[in-house]
Amino acid sequence: MAGIEKITDEILQEAKVKAEEILSAAREAASEIEAAAKAEGEAECETIVNSAKKKAEEVKARAVSQSSLEKRQAVLLAKQEIIENVIGKAYADLENQGDEAYFAMIRKLLIKSVRPQEGEISFSAKDMARLPEGFAQAVAHIAEAYGGKLSISKEAAPIDSGFVLKYGGIEENCSLKALFDSMKDRMQDAVNAVLW
Repeated sequence: MAGIEKITDEILQEAKVKAEEILSAAREAASEIEAAAKAEGEAECETIVNSAKKKAEEVKARAVSQSSLEKRQAVLLAKQEIIENVIGKAYADLENQGDEAYFAMIRKLLIKSVRPQEGEISFSAKDMARLPEGFAQAVAHIAEAYGGKLSISKEAAPIDSGFVLKYGGIEENCSLKALFDSMKDRMQDAVNAVLW
């Protein structure tokens, strides 16, 4: 029996050593798995943080870009409003100048617009009421100087200022509004160049 106990003790001793080796290997494997999982988790965490930082920077860049665009649009709108006000004031100043200066301007516009044909010139009701004495003769002389003939219409033109020329069935709108509208882009560029 002592032999069986000895063999049993040896087997138990070997089993203990083997179990200790297995436990040690298992602990080492668990430690490696834990370290790998920790490293993987940290790497994934860093990736998530970097991705979040990148997205935050993109959102910030878009917000800055949008803000810059909105600022430029607001400045442009303000500039356009100022330009419109300047042009509107110039129009009002021309339209409301004294009779002598106003009709001197009308003569200059007529010289640029008259044709070597027979026709009629129409003024607004407001202008017809304030035509200076001898203006009909001045209109006739200007037309004759350019080989044409013009008479002043008895009917008022549906305009605020300036005149309408009628040659045959064709009308040429020489109202201040029509002239301003036709030169609007050039006037805006000129005012823009002066102001900014």
